[in-house]
Amino acid sequence: MRKLSVILCVVLVLSAVAECAPKAFNVRDFGAVGDGTALHKAAINKAIEACNESGGGTVYFPAGTYLSGSIELKSNVTLYLDAGATILGAPNNINAYNPPADNPFDMYQDFGHSHWRNSLIWGINLENIAIVGHGTINGGGMTRLDSSPGGGDKAIALKLCKNILIKDITIAHAGHFAILPTGCDNMIIDGVKVDTNRDGINLDGCRNVRLANCTINSPLDDAICLKSSYALGFKRITENVTITNCMVSGFVEGSMVDGTYDRTFTRNDGTGGIKFGTESNGGFKNITIDNCVFDKSAGFSLEIVDGGTMENVNISNIVMRDTTSSPIFIRLGNRARGPKDSTPVGKIRNLSISNVLVIGGWPDWASTITGLPGHSIENIRLSNVRIIYKGGGTKADAKLIPPEQEKAYPRSDMFGRIPAYGFYCRHVKALEFHNVEVDFEKQDLRPALVCDDVEGLELDNFKFQRAADGEEPIVLRQVEDLFVHNCLDIPASVPRR
Repeated sequence: MRKLSVILCVVLVLSAVAECAPKAFNVRDFGAVGDGTALHKAAINKAIEACNESGGGTVYFPAGTYLSGSIELKSNVTLYLDAGATILGAPNNINAYNPPADNPFDMYQDFGHSHWRNSLIWGINLENIAIVGHGTINGGGMTRLDSSPGGGDKAIALKLCKNILIKDITIAHAGHFAILPTGCDNMIIDGVKVDTNRDGINLDGCRNVRLANCTINSPLDDAICLKSSYALGFKRITENVTITNCMVSGFVEGSMVDGTYDRTFTRNDGTGGIKFGTESNGGFKNITIDNCVFDKSAGFSLEIVDGGTMENVNISNIVMRDTTSSPIFIRLGNRARGPKDSTPVGKIRNLSISNVLVIGGWPDWASTITGLPGHSIENIRLSNVRIIYKGGGTKADAKLIPPEQEKAYPRSDMFGRIPAYGFYCRHVKALEFHNVEVDFEKQDLRPALVCDDVEGLELDNFKFQRAADGEEPIVLRQVEDLFVHNCLDIPASVPRR
């Protein structure tokens, strides 16, 4: 009797545990076969609907290839892609994707940012959702341009969702965006691999995001891009974001996932890298980027051009090799793409960049920090930074005066060749260089540092390489409140205080 009682108790406990365990819905039970040729859109959406209607759980994809058009996520649902499972985007010409909903605000940003339903996987106003596992999402037939009716242009697009986990999956050939969350809160993206033909991960108007341990290869556009567009019809700040332990690159598409890391792709600028602000209506606040590697990619681009404020940004422990743009590009402009009379010139302030090593910096475009006349970038501190550029600049380059380009799209080639090989700084207040060193591989006849309209410049142990017959290594124009110390290489012609 005792043994029977014990067995009965165990059975009851196991039954209770089973009752509490998350429910699993295998897509094959809903008609999916995973053969890579039949269209599985209906079967997958039925599995998700059943999971949601039951109160939530896991939609399971066993090994196989599931050709699909638009998959609509639901709240409290996890998509689990097992090893060997692939969700494959259907060709754009078979009308398998949802049409994009009308958006009266899509004139303020690119089409791809303004629409979500025309994606391979999408969700709007959801909570408690996840896409996890060791399987793959392959955009397949999706376009990297604006989608035509019935076509798709994004792998994962989420709007106004919260409590999101995307973990361990691989995303390939993902169209315009691999992951585009807009107006989303409380999100973790961890351990994801992206090898794609345009943008990797774009966080637009998102708050409380942790992006960690990701490898993103995007030879034709940005790897990680923070934005704050007007796609929602109102300004929404991107804030409280950490990006850590990531690698970004611009290798030939597909060569990151297959392990060959083909470096023969030759595009300059817009290749990999980490960027803020090509859409900046809402601004950016409290951002940390740490322990990241850039390989054959663009560098950092920190930009405000459509209003908004960027502040409280900390970047540290970065290694770059063979950059395809300025290693550090900070730009305050006035494109003013947004509702008329509500898009003033923005602000950039309180940025700290430290412990950065760059080998093989692109020679045409030095690191630049540029505001506008009457609108200075403020409180920028660089410390423990060493950049070795490829060099080759001429004395003619040193005499160039870059145009202001107030209304231009922000990118590191917007000014043409730069008159400094190391740093070019214009319209800045409170700019500090601590233990910063710039060098070149090939003789460069340009100055190491050019500052124009800078108020409050501190040079502390600023070191540079100087060509034998090059220009003066430090050029200062309209510089006020200059403080120089521990700088033995700076010529006596530069005033000290």
